[in-house]
Amino acid sequence: VTGIEVIHQIFGLSETEPGDFFYYAPFDGILGLAFPSIASSGATPVFDNMMAEGLVAKDLFSVYLSKNEQSGSFVLFGAIDPFYTTRGITWIPLSAETYWQITMDRYVSINGKSVACSLGCQAIVDTGTSLLAMPNRALGTILRTLGASSGGEINCNSVSMLPDVVFHINGKAFPVSPSAYVMESNGFCNLGFEGMNVPTESGELWILGDIFIHEYYVIFNRAKNMVGLSPLP
Repeated sequence: VTGIEVIHQIFGLSETEPGDFFYYAPFDGILGLAFPSIASSGATPVFDNMMAEGLVAKDLFSVYLSKNEQSGSFVLFGAIDPFYTTRGITWIPLSAETYWQITMDRYVSINGKSVACSLGCQAIVDTGTSLLAMPNRALGTILRTLGASSGGEINCNSVSMLPDVVFHINGKAFPVSPSAYVMESNGFCNLGFEGMNVPTESGELWILGDIFIHEYYVIFNRAKNMVGLSPLP
């Protein structure tokens, strides 16, 4: 990976795939950066090997996703780029060392009113998920609150009047603006939300995917088992 040379890294080869997703995808594979506890066939993930072989200055990596299809997105192994943390970093402890899972300890709100997760829930911060994934019931409530159809379609003329969707995590508010969660294509607008039902022992599960990460510089800290979020300038 750029100037980092990992010795004896195990790769998994998928010989068959359902559907044609990888045929059309602009990438050739998946670089797993979660914890060894969920690695396939007991393989050591690449970042664990980087740490074990002393190839990174710090046991963390950070991610910046550019907005509006601009270039410049990156993953930085072993460091934090101070340019993207000028608004401070909020550190959030992990609730499970599997995926990068955290607790949303209050609720999700729109215009100051709770619309989901009123009893707290779990969330995975995941660059490998394009949208914001949430329980189906929460999805229906949020779509109705924002005036979208059951399929997520919304009038493009109303986008400028849409409110932020606010996530409350570790005592702080993390808003996601409509410029991040509305996707426009060929004159049609859709909300970047999708439904799923994956309960956990600690509550319902959400996935804070790329829609969320476009708004924040994200630091994945293995030394302290925490996620850091910094609002992008």
